[in-house]
Amino acid sequence: MFGKFWRLCTAGMAATVLAGCAIIPGGDDYRPDAGPVVQQSAPRQAGRLQSNGQHLVAILVPLSGENGDVGQSIANAANMALLDTGAENLRLTTYDTSGGAGAAASAAIRDGNRLILGPLRRDNVGAVLAQARPAGVPLITFSNDTTVARDDVFVMGHVPEQSVARSARFAIDQGAQNFAVLAPRGDYGQKALVSLENTVRSNGGNVVAVERYDRGNTSILSAADRLNTAGGFDTVLIADGADLAERAASRLKRAGQRLPSVIGTELWSGEGSLTEDAALRGAWFSAVSDDRWRQFAESYRQRYDARPYRIATLGYDAVLLTLRLARDWQVGDDLPTRLLTAQDGFLGLDGAIRFMPDGVGERAMEVRQVGNGTFTVVDPAPTQF
Repeated sequence: MFGKFWRLCTAGMAATVLAGCAIIPGGDDYRPDAGPVVQQSAPRQAGRLQSNGQHLVAILVPLSGENGDVGQSIANAANMALLDTGAENLRLTTYDTSGGAGAAASAAIRDGNRLILGPLRRDNVGAVLAQARPAGVPLITFSNDTTVARDDVFVMGHVPEQSVARSARFAIDQGAQNFAVLAPRGDYGQKALVSLENTVRSNGGNVVAVERYDRGNTSILSAADRLNTAGGFDTVLIADGADLAERAASRLKRAGQRLPSVIGTELWSGEGSLTEDAALRGAWFSAVSDDRWRQFAESYRQRYDARPYRIATLGYDAVLLTLRLARDWQVGDDLPTRLLTAQDGFLGLDGAIRFMPDGVGERAMEVRQVGNGTFTVVDPAPTQF
């Protein structure tokens, strides 16, 4: 299935994309207006969309409010995928969740949609699922929170825990043995910590010191100083974005001693300032490949005269995935969720992904190293599972 899906992608996108071309908000690369949403016209009959031999698929994202520009970017990207592939067997209709995710889901179900792409936020999944599950309609959410995953809720976002685990395994392969952790208090820091602990211990390493801190003040500096006092580690995870990582890195170096190896998280992706910090030279972090992202972003800019959010590729890839599913999915029928959990996975702009039976999307990530003014891929993302 993996190879067939890749051929589907390249055949439809070659002319316009491949050949030419979390934390929300805050985890994206850009923050300008994402351009207009391309809304599909939807002929109705007796309160339902007319299928006309097409699969009816809803995309649920906010189109106004705090995350409206992010949702618009995702919706635009999803419509780009339809246009780029020339697909005629899929009708994609956008529903605005800014007025209530439950109401948007209710409208989508009432209109006869058999698959929901969305919602964006984890705290909207419950409201959407309450409408979708009784109708037998699965969700492919753009959230990266694995706690919302179910056998009918598939998490497509870039999961932070997977980034940490990938980097930790790479560090161990390079000889790392004793790890320390700098992690913010809160949900993100806890998930990063647990992921590192599980990965390190299952690979024969040790977590010898952990320091938590509050974001928004100098707490991370005190935490770094406490790690130095504890000592005994050769590698440290800084589970935060570029700004705080840069502040902490120089504090981890004792007088006359070599800086320990540093690993970061997917939050470092696209943060060019890291390459200007001498204390972080040689640090590693993992993320999905940006190779196709750059091509996609240029195609998006040409079409909408704006730059997309980095997360917009999820909308594009969700449509490509749906088109692959449509090969074995009869129009008007419930979507067989077994099609989503094919073990060889699928391939899109963000690389390889496969959904586990519990609904979590496992992604193939590359390992990058921070250099002087540049990032270098030191371990490419696998092209298949």
